[in-house]
Amino acid sequence: MTTAGRSRSVLGHSRQWVVPVLLFVLALPAITPRLYASDEVGYFANLRSLWFDHDVSFDNEYRYFYDRGIATAWTFYESYLVRETATGLRYSYWTVGPAILWSPFYAVADVTTRVRRAFGSEVPADGYSRPYLRAVTLGSAFYGFLAICIAIVTARRLVGEAHPAGLAIWLGTPLLHYMYIAPGFSHACGAFAAALFVAVWLRVRETWLLGGLMGLGAVCALMVMVREQAVFFVVGPAIDYLWSVAGAARAADWARVRTLVLRVTAGAAVSLLCYSPQLLIYQTLYGQLTTPYTLDDRMLWHAPHFFDVLFHPNHGFFFWTPLALVAVGGLTWFAWSGDGRGDARARRIGICLLAMFASQAYIAGSILRWELSGTYGQRRFIGTTIILVIGLAALFKLAQRPVWRRAVAAVAIVGVIWNVGLMAQYGAQLMDRGRVELARNAYTTTFVLPRVLPSLAYRYLFDRRSFYLDPERYDEPSGTP
Repeated sequence: MTTAGRSRSVLGHSRQWVVPVLLFVLALPAITPRLYASDEVGYFANLRSLWFDHDVSFDNEYRYFYDRGIATAWTFYESYLVRETATGLRYSYWTVGPAILWSPFYAVADVTTRVRRAFGSEVPADGYSRPYLRAVTLGSAFYGFLAICIAIVTARRLVGEAHPAGLAIWLGTPLLHYMYIAPGFSHACGAFAAALFVAVWLRVRETWLLGGLMGLGAVCALMVMVREQAVFFVVGPAIDYLWSVAGAARAADWARVRTLVLRVTAGAAVSLLCYSPQLLIYQTLYGQLTTPYTLDDRMLWHAPHFFDVLFHPNHGFFFWTPLALVAVGGLTWFAWSGDGRGDARARRIGICLLAMFASQAYIAGSILRWELSGTYGQRRFIGTTIILVIGLAALFKLAQRPVWRRAVAAVAIVGVIWNVGLMAQYGAQLMDRGRVELARNAYTTTFVLPRVLPSLAYRYLFDRRSFYLDPERYDEPSGTP
């Protein structure tokens, strides 16, 4: 390719980023700067306590939200304001990873709030006021968008053009909800951490060098500190690595086998070292390097709900998010056909990615309360965002004829409309929040939402409190937001 040709190619690729970046910037006012659920309070408590109190004593954080009627979930008071750990502190079931990722945004909020107070502002610099909440919720939206960007770049390296797939997965999956409606959860951060892990693995696997494996181990630690279930994503790189070891063994290259074993051991050691902040918190809270609670009363490790969590008509991921089924279909083709060319490398990567997706179905299907009734979508699959983008991009590539590409694009558009419609129904309480009902939800999206959408959009942008239960709970304690 000539220099002029390369310049045109770079310019063309740059222009493709205009739409997603513009969408993200224009959607910033849609971010909801509040915390509500116990999980949101728990993740935020990690950050606020470490930043302001320099400890992991969460009593004051829990009490702040409980006293204001925000953290009112069943047994919250008994579980987090009565019970004490062996070291006399409050229990915390929430990992520190989101706090680590939110901390740069929180730092900016703290500095700007203190500067404003020096000029007469009455906004409290207490870690709870609106600037701090805006900071962490903006952080979640940013990391969710970064997950999409990483996924697009990664998918493009594997299968080619990926921007349409990235946009569709962004707008057509629960990630959108947890970026803008409920950003206090860890899911958007989890999508970023998992996307980074997959992207690093796909780079490192080309050579399996020591430095690359150590970097992969560090990213793995971050990923697990954000979402503990994400540890099962390791199955993909593990299969890939064992594949390489087996290849060296078949060739009787025992020096290579020994080198690979030593390198992965070093990578695991780095991962453990980078995970040490979480271990230190466990030690401080519980006097041991693990949590004292067991999962035996919440988990059935033979995953009896593996297929339910995907295909149940009221609670399954593929019914909440039909676009995910399309994307997994594309990924299956990618793993079967090797990018349509019988490419062994592509088939191997596709198999590993399918195993990573299946690992999340396994862990989600092992949980007794797998239905996630009352929450939006099968949110435990948000970490698979990059896998879905790769799968949908592969499907776009498979559809080589214009008519097929238009068909895939139409399906993607329908998936986006379905997801946005469900989000609107969920927020406006136009649906049963405990389940998805295909016929009823489709009717509401098609015939009801078009009539009420203007008023819903106005309320969301200019009177968002009208969607809240007891909105006065979110008033600023003093000053202006």
